[in-house]
Amino acid sequence: MSMQVENRGRVLREHFGIAPEAGQYVIALAGNPNVGKSTVFNALTGLRQHTGNWPGKTVDNAQGTFTYREKPFLLVDLPGTYSILAHTVEEQVARDFICFGEPDATLVVLDATCLERNLNLALQVMEITPNIVVCVNLIDEARKKKITIDFPALEKELGVPVVTTAARKGEGLATLRETLYQVSTGARKSNPRQLVYSPSVETAVQKLLPNIQRLVDHKLNPRWVALRLLDGDKTFIECISRHLDLQTQTELFPEVAAL
Repeated sequence: MSMQVENRGRVLREHFGIAPEAGQYVIALAGNPNVGKSTVFNALTGLRQHTGNWPGKTVDNAQGTFTYREKPFLLVDLPGTYSILAHTVEEQVARDFICFGEPDATLVVLDATCLERNLNLALQVMEITPNIVVCVNLIDEARKKKITIDFPALEKELGVPVVTTAARKGEGLATLRETLYQVSTGARKSNPRQLVYSPSVETAVQKLLPNIQRLVDHKLNPRWVALRLLDGDKTFIECISRHLDLQTQTELFPEVAAL
């Protein structure tokens, strides 16, 4: 077992109370409240579920398993959030798991009837990891409301797989399983669209990147870390220090303050 896999297993156990079996692919399930995320979770895992709380938090943690193409998967249901900028404990749990739990894929469930509002979360996750699958759920409700969505164009714009489902009717679930399999196993690579910020922010990011790349190595997306530093999110820097055992605060805060 490689050192990277060992470290990841330790982080999952010690920080998130999750112990995947050997060879099991871990998928994070994210989404806004009331988008049918629980329905997708139940449809994929059936009765193979376990519930509890996130360590040290009064936030529900649900895990479920399924097998596809003879490969085992562990689906971790994150709290429903509108953002992962960590203004609430639910947002912090979701952010920390996607960042430090290193799931093999993150499945973001969106509501087809209010896609524009839901896309905010997907874009935030895309800034952290390329291993993302966007599930546009409630497509049956969108049809009833005469809402038309150009899904090939959406997938092209986002640069990640987009799957349409009506999970409560079982529609689209076969395609969703296949897409999760492809992304989790690395058979399908994505190139997520990255948001471009104002020239002053982009200049500041470029100044920070060399040191951040040196500190976080391949463990986190350095551009996303730079953006959070510019946000002045001290709780996130503390999380980085705790999870990656770095002296990040002392090394990076002076640089940020100088920009």
